[in-house]
Amino acid sequence: MRQHIVAGNWKMNTSLEEGLALARDINARVTTHETLKARVILGVPFIHLTQVVELVDPNRIMVSAQNCSAWEAGAYTGEVSAKMIRSGGAKCVIIGHSERRKYFSENSDVLKLKVNLALLNQLKPIFCFGELLEERNNNSHFDVVKNQIKDGLFHLEADRFREVILAYEPVWAIGTGVNATAGQAQEMHQFIRRQIEEKYGLQVADDTTILYGGSCNPTNAGDLFKNPDVDGGLIGGASLKADDFMAIVDAI
Repeated sequence: MRQHIVAGNWKMNTSLEEGLALARDINARVTTHETLKARVILGVPFIHLTQVVELVDPNRIMVSAQNCSAWEAGAYTGEVSAKMIRSGGAKCVIIGHSERRKYFSENSDVLKLKVNLALLNQLKPIFCFGELLEERNNNSHFDVVKNQIKDGLFHLEADRFREVILAYEPVWAIGTGVNATAGQAQEMHQFIRRQIEEKYGLQVADDTTILYGGSCNPTNAGDLFKNPDVDGGLIGGASLKADDFMAIVDAI
């Protein structure tokens, strides 16, 4: 069934001490929240994973890695495998974030391998995709998003696809100060759900969680989450402050 989710992506921020303090603060607020309507995910740096897993309530908070290797194991110095991540207690992994696509040249062939390994190791992929500003301006944004989903995920059988959380992140709205309107977000999320329906059928489409990931903050979260096809957010900068993050959780 479709879930409402607010997932924090801490990116390359916080020392171990700072990260544990933030996780502890969020956990205390989440576990005492009497009207919580969203599942919370914390996407933390690799060095934080095992300790954050130990200090949060697993019934309220899932812990996620921000990336995994496209290789299962072997002589790949510096890589972290899906199996390693799962062995540390994490339940999710972010795959295909726009920063990975841009700075590390990750393409659909690589992302498909990562999705497969995540699922093989009982990790729930949070699969990210979205268009650049020039792609929206030249009206190719729907085709770009359709192809990113198709190339990265539509090789999966329906039961495996059901394990994936989707995160639409318009690249032009990440850290730029330019936000997508609630209407633009709903338009794209509705389009995404339609693509899933065409591939897997109405029930799978209805059950799929699609998050919005473009500079969602306490100010705009309420309007974004009112949309029928926006099931929560993948939160960047605002996830680094417990007050801001919990305000977004409360906006569900």
